[in-house]
Amino acid sequence: MDRREFIRTLATGGYAIGVAQFLGVDDFLSAGDGEVPVVTALVREDPDDPWSLTERTRYVPAEWYAAVKKAFELNELLAQVAFTGYLGSAVVPGSYENGTAAVSVGISRDWVSLREFIERLIAGFPVDIETIFEGDDFDDEGIDDLDDLEGGADSFEPRLVEQAHNGYAPSGVACETATSLATLGPALYHPETEQSLFVTANHAFKSASEDETHLTLPVEGDDPVAIGTLSATHPVLDLATVEPTGELEPTSLIDSPSPFRVRGQYTRFGLADLMARGERLEKVGAMTGHTTGAIQGIDAVTCFTEAFCRRGQIRWGGEMDLTDGDSGSVSFHEDPDGADGDVLIAGFNNARTWWPGQSYVWGVGAYKMTERHGYHF
Repeated sequence: MDRREFIRTLATGGYAIGVAQFLGVDDFLSAGDGEVPVVTALVREDPDDPWSLTERTRYVPAEWYAAVKKAFELNELLAQVAFTGYLGSAVVPGSYENGTAAVSVGISRDWVSLREFIERLIAGFPVDIETIFEGDDFDDEGIDDLDDLEGGADSFEPRLVEQAHNGYAPSGVACETATSLATLGPALYHPETEQSLFVTANHAFKSASEDETHLTLPVEGDDPVAIGTLSATHPVLDLATVEPTGELEPTSLIDSPSPFRVRGQYTRFGLADLMARGERLEKVGAMTGHTTGAIQGIDAVTCFTEAFCRRGQIRWGGEMDLTDGDSGSVSFHEDPDGADGDVLIAGFNNARTWWPGQSYVWGVGAYKMTERHGYHF
C-alpha cells in the first residue's frame, strides 16, 4: 500500500489525517495496546456560520477501533454479496471496556445452510443472525410504499407552529405537500451553491403530480404559508430538498419547549462512539413530539422496503417513537462541548419497524447524506 492509498484509507476509516502524516505505516498499525484518534463529528466553529465546520476528534482504544472497523468491512461485504434471504444487517459496537463489535444479520429463511454460509463469509467474527420473515410472509422484491410501514397516526394531533414569524420556519413541526403531512427537518446546506434548503421525507411527495411540488407550513389558527418548491429528490435516502421561495428561510433550530440549536453532525465513528458509551438519541416529530431511545445498530443496511437496499442507516429507539407524519424529523444528541441546547445531528428518520420481533426507528445517517450528495446540517 503506497502512502496516498494509506492516507485515503485512514480518512475513510475515521482516523485524523494529520496524525498519519507524522507516523509511519508500521508504527500506526502496530499501536494495538494504546489509543488512536477518530473523527467523531463535524462541528461549526461559529454557531451562526454553517460553513465553519471543523473536525472534532476523540481518542479511542485501538482494540475497539480495530473491531468496529472490521465490523464495518464485513457489513459492507454482506451487502455486496446480497445473497438470497438477506434482508439487512447492522454494526453493533461494543463498549470500550470490552473492545468488541458484532454484526447483526436479518434473514427471511431459517435455513441451516444459510446460517453456515453467513458464518463462513464473516470468518468467525461475532454475528447475531435473526430470522425476521418465514416463507410467504415476505416478498423478496420488498414493499414499495414507505407509507404502508407506519400507522397509528390517528391518535396524534400534528404539532403546528403558532405563528410564522422572525423570517424562519423551525424544524420538528408539521409541513404539508399536496398529498401528505410530514415533519420539517432542520436547514440542510448545499456545499457547491452554499444554499440553505428546507428538507423533509421524499415519500411525502411520492403521490403528488409533477406540478404539485410546493411545500407549505400549517399555522395554528391561520392559513398555511407557502415556504418553498421541491428542488431535488433522493429516493434511496428518502430525502427531498426544497428551495425557499417565500418570506421564510430554513433554520437550524428544532422546535421544542426548550428549543435545540444544530451545531453540526456526527460521523460514522461518532455514532459508534455514542453507542460504545451507552448514549441515547432524541428526535422531535410533528406527531409524536420529543422522544429518546437507545441506539441499536449503525451503518445498517435495510432491504425490507424496496427492490434496492438502503445503506448507512441508524437503528434506534422503539416502534412507538415514530408514526405517520414524523418522517422528515432528525435524530440528534447533545453537543457535549456546546452551549446548553446545542445538538449534533445523527440521522434523518424514515420509518419504523412493522415486522415481528424487532422494534426500532430507522433512517439514514447524516454522514451518508454528506458522503453521497455533499449535504450537511
